[in-house]
Amino acid sequence: MSWSIDFAPLVPMPLLWLAAVVATLLVALLLVRRTRGAWLRGLALAALFAALANPTLREEERESLANIALVVIDESTSQTLADRPEQAERIKADLEKKLAAIKGLEVRWVSAARPVDGALSGTQLFAELNRALANTPTDRVAGVFMITDGEVHDVPKSAAALGFDAPVHALLTGRPDEFDRRIEVIEAPRYGIVGQTRTVELVVRETGRAGRAGEAVELTVRREGRPDELVQSVIGRRTRIEMPFPHAGQNIMEVELGTAPGELTPANNRAVVAAEGVRENLRVLLVSGEPHAGERTWRNLLKSDAAVDLVHFTILRPPEKQDGTPINQLSLIAFPTRELFSEKIRDFDLIIFDRYQHKGILQLIYYDNIARYVEEHGGALLIAAGDDFAGNYSLDRTPLAPVLPAMPTGRVLEQPFKAQISAIGEKHPVTRGLPGAANRVASTEPTWGRWFRQAEVRAQRGSVVMTGAEDAPLLVLDRKGKGRVALLTSDQAWLWARGFDGGGPHTDLLRRLSHWLMKEPDLEEERLLASSKGLKVTIERRTMADSVPPAVLRTPSGKTAEVTLEKAAPGIWRATEDVPTPGLYKVSQGELSAITHAGVEDVREMSEVTATRDRLEPIVTETGGGVVWTRGAGLFSAAGDVTVPRISLMSGARVMAGNGWLGLKDRAAFVTRGVKLTEMFTGLLALAALLALMALAWWREGR
Repeated sequence: MSWSIDFAPLVPMPLLWLAAVVATLLVALLLVRRTRGAWLRGLALAALFAALANPTLREEERESLANIALVVIDESTSQTLADRPEQAERIKADLEKKLAAIKGLEVRWVSAARPVDGALSGTQLFAELNRALANTPTDRVAGVFMITDGEVHDVPKSAAALGFDAPVHALLTGRPDEFDRRIEVIEAPRYGIVGQTRTVELVVRETGRAGRAGEAVELTVRREGRPDELVQSVIGRRTRIEMPFPHAGQNIMEVELGTAPGELTPANNRAVVAAEGVRENLRVLLVSGEPHAGERTWRNLLKSDAAVDLVHFTILRPPEKQDGTPINQLSLIAFPTRELFSEKIRDFDLIIFDRYQHKGILQLIYYDNIARYVEEHGGALLIAAGDDFAGNYSLDRTPLAPVLPAMPTGRVLEQPFKAQISAIGEKHPVTRGLPGAANRVASTEPTWGRWFRQAEVRAQRGSVVMTGAEDAPLLVLDRKGKGRVALLTSDQAWLWARGFDGGGPHTDLLRRLSHWLMKEPDLEEERLLASSKGLKVTIERRTMADSVPPAVLRTPSGKTAEVTLEKAAPGIWRATEDVPTPGLYKVSQGELSAITHAGVEDVREMSEVTATRDRLEPIVTETGGGVVWTRGAGLFSAAGDVTVPRISLMSGARVMAGNGWLGLKDRAAFVTRGVKLTEMFTGLLALAALLALMALAWWREGR
């Protein structure tokens, strides 16, 4: 039960206060002049003002609400080091016992776990606290306890950002005298040109104890395809190390620092730099035998690729086309056959013949140069053919024939058909997973559009990855000597580009095809990949075979284990293994090998792991709380003992922590169940009191 007096003035409050001031001055003047009945006049005026103020006695029936204490438990990666998990459990048990002894206190436990995908890195205790406060009335929060090592990365700049008026206390795990060493990467490349090197700049840091700067340390550097190298460095001083890029794709270099005696953890003594190896721009020569609708499709595709330098020629005036116009009056340039196919042929990574026919433009010796360019020098050749490949001027009737994977029958199939991915094409990286392909399991057809013309061929070598009309080979891929050859037997891929009949994945198909020919590592048929997330290593084998042998996983310590891969999709076999320690893991399977680095997912979390009070102390002090090292330090304390201070519920205090105690703020929150209002000075009572006092004043003045 609670009582209070409320006022509901009968006149505006400013006017009432003004009248009260004037009346007070008049009564004071009468008292100074010693006028008879002055004090009775003052009482009469007071009664008048009391009646005008209209006081009401307010009687409330209240129900007290419990205070709420929130306990945030740090479960980040750094809290798993040394004996911190056991220490945190003991703190929790002791704190739970002390809080349970306080009457009218509700305790809510909040776990701040490791960040998940998409979450912010580092220890986010206050973010978890804010989520808990979303369902907690802030006027009932008596205080917050945080069980942590002090390495918190989202501490607010001021107490006002917390959203509640109560103390925050930090119960620290770990020891105040811990120390740890780590490698910090200052500058590292994100990419590099294959065959060149880039510089990595790093420094060895030591936290938790002073006076160690300048001490010499030894770093072990591991690079792909090279023996380990020892590099001398000094704590606090920057060190430069060269990183080579032996191949395209991801290149990895690992730098490891030896573990010092008494160091908290060696988990952050490794730094891994992963950067993409890129080749210098690929040069492509595109020769179109005549202007046609699909010519622009090839040109647009290759010009849109920033990694490709394109040289494109279209034959507008073949030798047999003579109309008597003098050469010096033609706005055409002569086709530089000798320069392209004899002197500079090795400068190109890929040569494309698009609807090209042998009509005397190129001498036979140049075709022979192209064949040797493929077989002996590792070049790439793509024939994008149509009905031209089936005629008398077919490229199959030139010295190119020995490197072509299929031979024309002389027949042109002119009928509507939908391209189909063959069984072997479902495994090949050029055609695997093309959008809109047929689903053999569900017996569905491709969703892409139709083509209408195809040269019939008989495959002699290579892989038929796509078929067309009458199940004839549509796309044939082959490795010839050191080079690669592709034959596309239809010139109507441009129908997909124009969106005819629904269009199709022309960009995906043609780009994959050209990059496979130019030996892009991601498009190799036989490839072994290794990746990691945290302490999980995923091994993936891409192959054209129907089965694969177990992969051999080599740990950083040199131990090996066999891993059996399971079929994940046509041509893809995969397995995921939990590994015990961070480090560089090597995977091999026959002649194939791969490398990956397994380690903590949250690098920021492991950058500084020594327990500290510095991060939390400003916000804790501003709220009136305290920071406490909980590890037992008494003479008879055991190694695993913890000390949690006495906890008291306080009201009206600004400082909520002291030597051996921590305080909670009594919020005295309540909910009103009922209200009773009683008028105190109104009606006949007020009128009678006013008349009585006025009569007494008149009587006193008349004597």
